[in-house]
Amino acid sequence: MEILASRVLFRPADYQRSLTFYRDAIGLAIAREYGVGTVFYAGQSLIELAGHGGKERSDPGDVDGGKQRSDPGEAFPGALWLQVRDVYETQAELESRGVPIAREAKPEPWGLHELHVTDPDGVTLIFVQVPETHPLRRDTRQ
Repeated sequence: MEILASRVLFRPADYQRSLTFYRDAIGLAIAREYGVGTVFYAGQSLIELAGHGGKERSDPGDVDGGKQRSDPGEAFPGALWLQVRDVYETQAELESRGVPIAREAKPEPWGLHELHVTDPDGVTLIFVQVPETHPLRRDTRQ
């Protein structure tokens, strides 16, 4: 199997609210709009907000087994990891746009610097800065 591309797909409870969050508050650039959805650039990936299919989520491939989330704050089984150059500058930029910070930027025991923001449907966005000395920046090929 060859994977040609990938993206994260969200079916938000309130499409307009999430569109405003990702476009205006977070500041992601739009890659494509298709009437009932918007695709954003997110580094080497894409984030798609689908304004369709949210109410009838009964696809067996859904991570929640087809269960419709009734509470936008309900636990989400994952998060969106977004690498940035400077997590502290990112925090200042988001705060200047009025984005609530769920957890302020700080160094983690595993060596990364992380900032947490929560989207309108309760998805955690983890903004990550990889310091120059972190193993993720080293060439591990022998």
